[in-house]
Amino acid sequence: MKRILSLAFVIVMIVALVGCGSNKREPIKLTLSTEDSEAILKAAGVTLPDKSEAAGAESTVKWFCWGDPFQNYSDDEIVNTGFWTFTEKYGCSLDYIETTYFDAADDLAAAVVSGTPPDVMTGGVNSTASFPMRAIQGTIQPIDPWISYDDPLWAPMKGLAEKFAIGGKHYQICIETTPANVVPYNRRVIEEYGYDDPAELYYNDEWTWEKFYDMCVDFSEPDEDRFALDGYAFEGMFVESTGQQILMNDENGRYYSNLDSPEIERGQDYLYNLLKNDCLYGRGGWSLRTGSGDNWGAGVKDGLCLFYVIGETFFENTVELVSANWGDIANGELMFAPLPRDENGDGIYYCSSSFDNIKGAMVIINDARNPEGAALLASCIRFKVIDPVVQQIDERQMREKYLWNDDMIEMSKECQRIADANFIIDYSGNLPDGLQTVYGNLARSIVRSGQNASSWAQLKEANRESFEYYIEELNNMIEEFDS
Repeated sequence: MKRILSLAFVIVMIVALVGCGSNKREPIKLTLSTEDSEAILKAAGVTLPDKSEAAGAESTVKWFCWGDPFQNYSDDEIVNTGFWTFTEKYGCSLDYIETTYFDAADDLAAAVVSGTPPDVMTGGVNSTASFPMRAIQGTIQPIDPWISYDDPLWAPMKGLAEKFAIGGKHYQICIETTPANVVPYNRRVIEEYGYDDPAELYYNDEWTWEKFYDMCVDFSEPDEDRFALDGYAFEGMFVESTGQQILMNDENGRYYSNLDSPEIERGQDYLYNLLKNDCLYGRGGWSLRTGSGDNWGAGVKDGLCLFYVIGETFFENTVELVSANWGDIANGELMFAPLPRDENGDGIYYCSSSFDNIKGAMVIINDARNPEGAALLASCIRFKVIDPVVQQIDERQMREKYLWNDDMIEMSKECQRIADANFIIDYSGNLPDGLQTVYGNLARSIVRSGQNASSWAQLKEANRESFEYYIEELNNMIEEFDS
């Protein structure tokens, strides 16, 4: 890997993945005047240890995953990342143990049983190493001997890390999050219909369910194939926007039902009414206009979809592709807002968090040979996440490569602030099979059953007994494991 460093300048080759699942990279060369970012972070108490004091230095870490975002670069690309710090500051190396997403669970189990476990793999809530089952099954181990959430480097993630704890022990290294859902729209279409701009409504604290609902009902016209609401896995957005969840866990790592929350009832009834008023594409039933691939956002530019709810990372694609689906980004057509708030709620805007790509969270495998090196790798990545120079580079890339404007940049920061203010995480990644099934029925059935959807009152009563039974079963497993 080529390296160029200077006290005055950092010349960095930013490597951006082009297209979801694509291996193509388009390097962008950026020259930035630098401040001494390490000194800035040190003033806030955030430091990395000297090499002579760093446990895990000069070691090899076994990284197990279905992707290697660290080493897959050519010789003429210059990358300023946590992995660069890991290799150059600490003299470490990475041994990539490749698997696939669908084979990972079996491959990992085989490695552990054979006595050759990897050291670390991606975490999050939808990976094979998800919480809490992998902890209970003994696949992953507590990270507390090597990562302290009281350390200033990790302290901002402590509230999130508590959601991955049993008996005061943490089972996930929470490195970086991103808002799970935002509400994208085309400003030209909004203006053509005479609606108030959602971003402006938000900044005026007027972006509410009522405003959103009125726009959706007015816009939708099934005979013209025009439906206000579409998106990827957006079913829970109105529950999320209340700050409540159907399945919750407490400070001891035990789970409990929140079915009778009045906030959840309002959110589910709201979604039910949108469905019954023909506001959801395909009238619900989980029928995206486009399916997947390069067509995310189809219908928005053409005025056939008003709000296509999805994560903002889907706008980090080629200008041509984004403009073809969402609207002319160079002319400022694409914009987004946070989830609207419930005007009968507590007045707070909420947004759930997801983990950034496969580097956003990590777990240390049970019986890992080099847990110290794994923790050091995670610490290096976390340090660069909050490095002000790297943040400047990331923002400049958004402007120069993806043509994001000032409004989009500022709204992205605002959505991140909302998500970080009240960590809300989807627990459905690795629940026991029975609980996973009934949880899915509760969380998604109103949308996925289409026009035949039951009301929330009917849905929760039909699933209450099994939901509570499976929660008790999970808590018994956790209790036995904890003791």
